Amino acid sequence: MTDTDEVESSSAPLIEHLAELRNRLIHSAVAFIIGMIICFTVWNPIFNFLTEPLCSAMAERGQGDCGLILIKLQEGFFVAISISLFGGLVLSFPYISFQMWRFVVPGLYKNERGAFLPFLLASPMMFLLGAAFAFYVVMPLAFDFFLGFQQVGEQAGEGVANATAAVDFQGSVQEYLRLSIKFIVAFGLCFQLPVLLTLMGKAGLVSADGLRSVRKYAVVGILVLAAIVTPPDVITQVVLFVVVYGLYEISIQLVKRVERKRNERLRAEGLLDEDEEDIG
Repeated sequence: MTDTDEVESSSAPLIEHLAELRNRLIHSAVAFIIGMIICFTVWNPIFNFLTEPLCSAMAERGQGDCGLILIKLQEGFFVAISISLFGGLVLSFPYISFQMWRFVVPGLYKNERGAFLPFLLASPMMFLLGAAFAFYVVMPLAFDFFLGFQQVGEQAGEGVANATAAVDFQGSVQEYLRLSIKFIVAFGLCFQLPVLLTLMGKAGLVSADGLRSVRKYAVVGILVLAAIVTPPDVITQVVLFVVVYGLYEISIQLVKRVERKRNERLRAEGLLDEDEEDIG
């Protein structure tokens, strides 16, 4: 076989992989567009659902009207588009993950497939758990904190020396949507920490002892993360810090469990001495 034949034979599988990747990406894009169109047709109910934490917080303060305002003429249209994009990604994410899995799985060994699949299933579940925690726990606390800075106006008269200006919340629709999505995405991604670290532990990239040794640096990193991804209020930042740090400690235990199972398997195969201590 000449050098030219070897190059042509090696390039053929590459072209096939690229063609398959193109097909997977096309299917994923079509699924995303379909999900986006579906969400665009029902963007009003979705937006009403997203405003539930704000409306509940305002109702508890005796403010029955939780209507938001459109500052710009085109703002309502862009709100519908933003909801459609976000909702389309959420709806199509399982199918997109399946397409990526089908592209990667031919290159994995059978034991690697069995090891990777649980993490693929756990990732969207943990994202939904984080999003639900943000929506039902964090957002009501944050909104109640922000609404506490309103002020009831009083006119000068009997018993009142000077008039005071009323400070009422009249939020922008687009700004509220941006804030809500930021909360949901931030907590959803933070809840991926146990999945990521456990997967890295299974691949041998991190260890339980290593995670413990950098705990103080992790605390600083989590504090910085909490300050960046949350609004500038102490309550939300403290909640995010406590949650993410708790997930970090859980990740250490999960990595330790992975290491223990790996050692048990190596002992069963005779690759590890019985008197050798477990890692971590």
